[in-house]
Amino acid sequence: MKNIFLSLVIFSIFSTGLMSAQSPVVASTQKAPVINVPAVMEPSRGYMIGPGDDISVKVLGEDQYNFTATVNEDGKIEVPFFETPIVAVCKNERELRTDITKLLAVYLVNPQLSIQTTKKSRPQATIYGEVNLQKVIDIERRFTLVEAIALAGGLREEAGGMIEVFRTHPPMCASADDENNWKRESDDPTEIPSRIYNIADIRLGKEDANPVILPGDVIQVQRAFPAHITGEVIAPQGILLKSGGTTLTEALAKISGTTGTAKTKEIKIYRLKHGSTPASKERDVLVANLELIKDGKEKDIMLQPYDIIQVDKTKKSMAMTILEFAVGAGKAAVTAAANSTGYRVIY
Repeated sequence: MKNIFLSLVIFSIFSTGLMSAQSPVVASTQKAPVINVPAVMEPSRGYMIGPGDDISVKVLGEDQYNFTATVNEDGKIEVPFFETPIVAVCKNERELRTDITKLLAVYLVNPQLSIQTTKKSRPQATIYGEVNLQKVIDIERRFTLVEAIALAGGLREEAGGMIEVFRTHPPMCASADDENNWKRESDDPTEIPSRIYNIADIRLGKEDANPVILPGDVIQVQRAFPAHITGEVIAPQGILLKSGGTTLTEALAKISGTTGTAKTKEIKIYRLKHGSTPASKERDVLVANLELIKDGKEKDIMLQPYDIIQVDKTKKSMAMTILEFAVGAGKAAVTAAANSTGYRVIY
């Protein structure tokens, strides 16, 4: 029993140590907080050395062979006492140590050396837009879009239905058929390849909606587009069109519906013409009959960004006009009579 208890205690301490070792580290020297995501890019191979990285090599008991080097643009480093540079890019520290050990074995018997990447030059990823905290992220392991959203404190209420990820740098050491090596849609060399992901799919946990985020990626959480409702409604205002779309009846329900004098059989929707801007006065006019929509006799209209929904006031019939005139005249006569005869209080 004591052995079992001791084993559980050791496992608990070990697990706690692992969790602590992998906690994000925030650097406060940047305008936008920088999140360091520790560990490795590839779980099986470790951190992959790239151009611009600084490498420190120390040889046990042979200080004259110690050196530091920066990986050049060709992905190579200079090793002292050897004329030909060796390839360092796309190798992890263990693989590079093996290559350098083979070189030093020319001069040393069974050389023992350690290698450390002292400066890692990966570009930072960025997430901005409709998130609670805009972040700059140092990525050194496999990292996903959902994790980026979590580090940014989640999505704001104004977030729309889409998130666009721009791949400013192709994945290092990637093959032509690597799924993360996005291609441009055109032959324009200035075009930055990007992909759009649906927030609704992300929330449903769909695997293809949670891509791997690479160093240099720019994540833009797009703002929801507005539509405006005015006229004979309870609370005239603008609403945000969220993921999945918003219908006319849903929009009216959000603002507590129409007033009793609303002309619900002829609701006008002023919609931007194709290619025009939100400030444009050139709009198409759609007419919806809310009564028929509720009865299922007419299809509900899906709203589009910058739609203006106008609910007019219904016109009074001749009979209603005469009735209101008669009621108004009666009230005037009663008021006049009361003023001329004085008040009587009946107990």
